[in-house]
Amino acid sequence: MRVVIVTESFPPDVNGVAHCALQTARHLVDRGHSPLVVAPATAAGTGPDALAPCPVVRVPSLPLPGYPQVRVALPSRRVAAAIAEHRADLVHLASPFVLGVRGMAAATRLGLPAVAVYQTDLAGYARTYVHAGEAAAWRRIRSVHAAADLTLAPSSAALHDLESHGVPRVRLWPRGVDTARFHPGLRDEALRRELAPNGELIVGYVGRLAPEKQVELLAGVCGLEGVRVVVVGDGPSLPTLTETLPGAVFLGRRTGDELARIFASLDVFAHTGPFETFCQTVQEAMASGVPVVAPAAGGPLDLVAHGRTGLLVPPRDAAAVRDAVWALAADPGLRAAYGAAGRATVEGRTWAAVGDQLLGHYAGVLAGRRMAVAA
Repeated sequence: MRVVIVTESFPPDVNGVAHCALQTARHLVDRGHSPLVVAPATAAGTGPDALAPCPVVRVPSLPLPGYPQVRVALPSRRVAAAIAEHRADLVHLASPFVLGVRGMAAATRLGLPAVAVYQTDLAGYARTYVHAGEAAAWRRIRSVHAAADLTLAPSSAALHDLESHGVPRVRLWPRGVDTARFHPGLRDEALRRELAPNGELIVGYVGRLAPEKQVELLAGVCGLEGVRVVVVGDGPSLPTLTETLPGAVFLGRRTGDELARIFASLDVFAHTGPFETFCQTVQEAMASGVPVVAPAAGGPLDLVAHGRTGLLVPPRDAAAVRDAVWALAADPGLRAAYGAAGRATVEGRTWAAVGDQLLGHYAGVLAGRRMAVAA
């Protein structure tokens, strides 16, 4: 099968859309298929794509105003040309909004089936950044996804949002996690002494430092006695957060095995953003055997079993985050039990298993097209 993955983001970008697109391309190659990736150009203009598992076509892009780490693709004929030249059987649209719209239009023009993967709560971002535009964002989302043969939602909350806003043909497709890379056995006592020299309980956040993530909700946790907050990531909110979170350790962006070692060395993982369609970092923390505190909204509702693998708290409630962390800090046995249960929960959620589910969705779409032609 020849598949073109049109994605709004791809490595070296570090985010959920980029990571999922990369894992999808890898799985297609592993299963003997022929993928091609179409993605925005990086700040350097192209690549580097030496580590990509398949060819990558880069489309000219510009940095998002106020958030230069995010690149937005410019209109380009390269999308349609790449799809046609690859002789695609199917077009995979990863979080379509700008580049994905071009991909959807090209697929329609060429008579190709398209699978659209919903990954970003753009309506929530509109509320956060411009305090308006939520209805317009949903109109855009509905327009793009309604044209696809199938839309895949990463969580039951996202699936409900899509269906309630009139998006048809929606199915559930979660995300995988690298359970070999993220593992409790990577806990590093030397790293822990470096991060918390006085033996403090280490509470970590991993992710973008941007307004929609609401990392400032950890301010109360910073005030807890015997607790050290560690923040991994970068973004436009970094200067503000260094003032808002006194005593926190900011490690910047970390990836790969280094990130896995940090995850496993935490005592509690705390996520604060209420707009997650999935929340991969929660799953990586669980794979690392770390109990989770997360908002009872969006993707974490599917991932965190309250009172078994972690604690769910009301969204945007700093006091609830603080109290949940304090409850776990006071009970080492509870932390250990939640961490072990979290690891057991995700052990079967490998990228290979999730990738095979995706291939099943592809097969269903292609079969539906064949039946429509035959009729």
